[in-house]
Amino acid sequence: MASKGTDRYGHDVLAGGRRLPRKGAVREVPLTRDLVVEDAEETFCGAVVSWDKATVTLEDRHGRRRVFDLGPAAFLVEGEPATLVRPVLGPRGAPRSASGSVAVPDARARVARESRIYVEGAHDAELVEKVWGHDLRVEGVAVEFLEGIDDLPSLVADFSPGPGRRLGVLVDHLVPGSKESRIAGRVRGDHVLVVGHPYVDVWQAVRPRAVGIREWPDVPHGVPWKEGVVRALGWRMRTGEAWRRILGSVRTYADLEPALLGRVEELIDFVTGPHPDGS
Repeated sequence: MASKGTDRYGHDVLAGGRRLPRKGAVREVPLTRDLVVEDAEETFCGAVVSWDKATVTLEDRHGRRRVFDLGPAAFLVEGEPATLVRPVLGPRGAPRSASGSVAVPDARARVARESRIYVEGAHDAELVEKVWGHDLRVEGVAVEFLEGIDDLPSLVADFSPGPGRRLGVLVDHLVPGSKESRIAGRVRGDHVLVVGHPYVDVWQAVRPRAVGIREWPDVPHGVPWKEGVVRALGWRMRTGEAWRRILGSVRTYADLEPALLGRVEELIDFVTGPHPDGS
């Protein structure tokens, strides 16, 4: 869940001190790839890379991506307020995977690369598979999971990363000063990339509205987090059943928080792209 002051998902862009244009004065602009727009709060400017019925993903000149809700007068086009609208798709519209990339019909899984992506647990791996599974199979990237981060240094040593054999790691709750950040600092290198999201658990990386809740509840210190969440939400089920419910609510990348989206995309680019030294 986004921190206070940066929550553009529950924030109404039409509220606050900004004066709205007269009714009918806001033009509608069809969404097209590479259309350059700025959000109405003037916090991010980028080119359109993908969209769905509720959101649009922008990418700035540094390659950073953010997901914004579509809404009336929610963007600026050439400095003027605009409402971005989905174009009418013709019969040749390219199908999209759950990650928003162009799907490759009937694609066979590529022979697995030596490079790998590791995530912390089974839930992380299932979520990555659901949204990026198509892309990973096309690229030949295997995703495996750790049983916690404590054994990461020995795993990296056993993996023996090097040119053409890269290791990407996604870590939960990777915040400055944490145990996770200290361990990550020990293993990072030219062929090892460790990135993370700020959430206590990957459950929180699913947008609350996708799950049908207002927000993820705060769990008192000392209470097991997953059990505390289930209890606070009034769900009469075990944590495994709760996860199946949460995972089932995820259809596309738009159901995930940007803090997770960007990190997974970064890892995929790292393990599949060329290295600066040519490897």
